[in-house]
Amino acid sequence: MSLLVVGSVAYDSVKTPFGIADNVLGGSATYFSVSASYFTDVCLVAVVGEDFRKDDMETFREKNIAIEGLEKRKGKTFRWKGEYGYDLNQANTLDTQLNVFADFNPKIPEGYKDCEYVFLANIDPDLQREVLSQIKKPKLIACDTMNFWIEKKPDSLKKTLAMVDIVVINEGEARELAGEPNLVKAAQKILSWGSKRLIVKRGEYGALMFSDSTVFSAPAYPLESVYGISVSIA
Repeated sequence: MSLLVVGSVAYDSVKTPFGIADNVLGGSATYFSVSASYFTDVCLVAVVGEDFRKDDMETFREKNIAIEGLEKRKGKTFRWKGEYGYDLNQANTLDTQLNVFADFNPKIPEGYKDCEYVFLANIDPDLQREVLSQIKKPKLIACDTMNFWIEKKPDSLKKTLAMVDIVVINEGEARELAGEPNLVKAAQKILSWGSKRLIVKRGEYGALMFSDSTVFSAPAYPLESVYGISVSIA
């Protein structure tokens, strides 16, 4: 089994009531790839800039993540800056600098096109559909998105959601995308656009998975203290 992951590799700066982290390795494709590498072979497609650190490139190699599709281009790596209050379920975006990510046009290496499982991490929904046009016969497709694309390209995003099996978003994004404050009604509306499952991330409260006829709840494991760690030592 092989898993193709296409999305953002970024440098994040995050402030919380408990501390500050500046220019740390982030991006939806980064975290998904590292997590998935414990269970299967992962093929990564993303773009980074000239400022991308060698140590961070080594992070992927240490996890045996295939990086033939990790393109390095002239310019700066995508950067995101955000802040959390004591409600760690909701991020406040302070700055988004797309940089080389603004012109990202994913080219799937020939050896990746036979991947049976595809995760479309957080990128422009137009590009998510372009990626799918390059994959031969995927068995299962999942996608992620964020408030940036919900606000900038809602119609394009809905087209993408109609082409995937599983949608993964957080609670605030589900409400914003559906224009519905009630989470159950929001899930039903999103599913009506074509996907088979919706997974709603709820931070410290766990996650919910919706289908057209079922709801599954998975609680989070309670911890007294929570600390972020670098993915390089995860």
